[in-house]
This record gives sequence, C-alpha cells and structure tokens, in this order.
Amino acid sequence: MHSGLLLLLWFAGVASVQFLAPGTLVWAVAACLLLALGFARARVLRLLRRVRVLVFAILLLFGWFTPGEAVLAAWPQMSPSREGAMLALLHAGRLVAAVCAVALLLERLPVERLVGGLYSLSRPFAVIGLRAGDLALRLTLVLRLVEASPRGSVTHWKEWLRDDACGAEPQVIHLARERLGPVDAIVVLGLAAALLMWGPWWSA
Repeated sequence: MHSGLLLLLWFAGVASVQFLAPGTLVWAVAACLLLALGFARARVLRLLRRVRVLVFAILLLFGWFTPGEAVLAAWPQMSPSREGAMLALLHAGRLVAAVCAVALLLERLPVERLVGGLYSLSRPFAVIGLRAGDLALRLTLVLRLVEASPRGSVTHWKEWLRDDACGAEPQVIHLARERLGPVDAIVVLGLAAALLMWGPWWSA
C-alpha cells in the first residue's frame, strides 16, 4: 500500500480515538496495547516510559482539580472527584492509544517510506507556499541525527544546528516516491463507499 495512504489512514485512526465513547475507548486502548506489545514491544515500552510524567500530570490535574463528587467521601479534601477521575482516565487512555499507534507506525514503516509518504501528503499544500521537498529534506536530516545520537545520551537541540553536526562530508539523501496501485484504489473506493453509507446516519 502507498505510504501516503497508510499515513492518511493512520492520522484518521488516531483522530477517531479522540471521539470514542468511554466503553469503546477501553476496548480500543486494550487492542492498541496488545498490538504494540506484539509487534513493537521495545519501542512502545520506551515511548510509554517517556510519557509517564505526562500521564501522571493528566491524572493529577483532571482528578484533583475538576469539581464534582468526591471518590472518597470520608476525605473529601484529599480525594479526587468522580467526574475528574473519569476525565483523567479518558485523556490518559487516548494518550496511551496514540503512543501505541506511533510505536506501530515507526516500527512497521521505514524512515524512507515515512518521509516519502509525508512528502506525498504535503504536495497539495504547495498552493499556500509549503514546499514538500524542503519539508522532506529537513525531516530526513532530523531523523538521521536522532538515530545517530547515542542511546541514553541527552543532546541539546542547539547542538544539531552546528555546521559539523551532520559530519564533514556531504550526504546523499534519497526520497522514496511511490505510485498508487490497484490495492490503493480499492481502499480509497471502499473508504468513500463507507463514508457515503455512514453519512445519513451521521447527519441524523
């Protein structure tokens, strides 16, 4: 499948998670975790460790700073509210699902195809002055610098702006450009048909 279409489907999937009902969101988060642990275990565990502080902040801010009925009636001043706890779990679940989706995307889609897909999706924005080639070039350089950084080391972003950050010798960057195939056409037609069938239900 075309990398640009894969990215478009990925964006749509991540965005749709934000609108799921709480009951459906639980199953979606569980499915994302199982898939990520099965196909990108090391990457998803590393990403989850990096966002653990953000998850804690979400639980703290929504749980303890949202007005509502106290979960622990005996200690109302120290207890989170039921409404805040529900909001905290919803937002934390959405974040975990998005992290799992990112891990799966980076694990299954090589950097060349990832950049090529973003290049294809950004080409229509040339009418507003966005140059897709420059975007793809800068993204490739950033990804190469990230991969070249030693694991466990903390590199300040200003170090990447140095003239010798990419090495003394010039680098050759290849941009992967793909053609739409029969499978891509079938997927696009199927999505269009699904949207047409779902449209009346959505408007109702």
